[in-house]
Amino acid sequence: MRVSIVTPSYQQAPFLEATLRSVLEQDYPDLEYWVMDGGSTDGSREIIQRYAPRLAGWVSEKDRGQTDAINKGFARAQGEILAWLNSDDTYEPGAVRQAVEYLQAHPEVGLVYGDANFINAQGAAIGRFPAAQTDYRRLRQGYVHVPQQAAFFRADLWRQVGPLDPSFYFAMDYDLWVRLARLAAVAYLPGKVWANFRLHGEAKTIAADDRCWPEMLRVHRREGGSVFSVIYAKYWVRKLVGPLIRWRRRQRLRTE
Repeated sequence: MRVSIVTPSYQQAPFLEATLRSVLEQDYPDLEYWVMDGGSTDGSREIIQRYAPRLAGWVSEKDRGQTDAINKGFARAQGEILAWLNSDDTYEPGAVRQAVEYLQAHPEVGLVYGDANFINAQGAAIGRFPAAQTDYRRLRQGYVHVPQQAAFFRADLWRQVGPLDPSFYFAMDYDLWVRLARLAAVAYLPGKVWANFRLHGEAKTIAADDRCWPEMLRVHRREGGSVFSVIYAKYWVRKLVGPLIRWRRRQRLRTE
């Protein structure tokens, strides 16, 4: 089974090479890799050019942001399994092979994911993403727990529910998980660390995660959800404690 991986990138030169190497050094032979750069001026283009002979293709041109870049990459993809890896995150060795093996053995599963470490700007592990098993019902309640960096899904399902909604800045992955889970089973493999989720000062998770929950509520309402629901309760709790969470994340990064 061919695997197509897309990396959207913009102005991430300090981390981009580690991302590229983590994909290209996977031990899975049938891997197609697309890099979609948004016209970076920080040296990213030169980094991509060094690895161009090993890529299925790449572009460096102005786009409409991360979601647009991912959609453009998947529009070119020929694989039966898809994933995207942001240009400041990395895969762990063996991640792609293990994901493919699981999907081959479980044809009823449309999305599989493992664990992901939180890492700092220097690449040191500083925690673990709170991954857990979820499904369509629990996703609609805001029980996400899917580390996007460690998620792989079937291309035939993508063709039914894609592309990503470009109106989402933050929750486009949550929106996709809901749409995939509506059609097929979702599987979490605990203990399988497949990726690293980098937290740094410019990361969206640090800089703008207060935009995530309102976008998730849009998905909830689209799926017929009520304001009298678990996800709305979680939203109001997160709204109250969100500033403290973001402050603690920034403090943690400063002390690592």
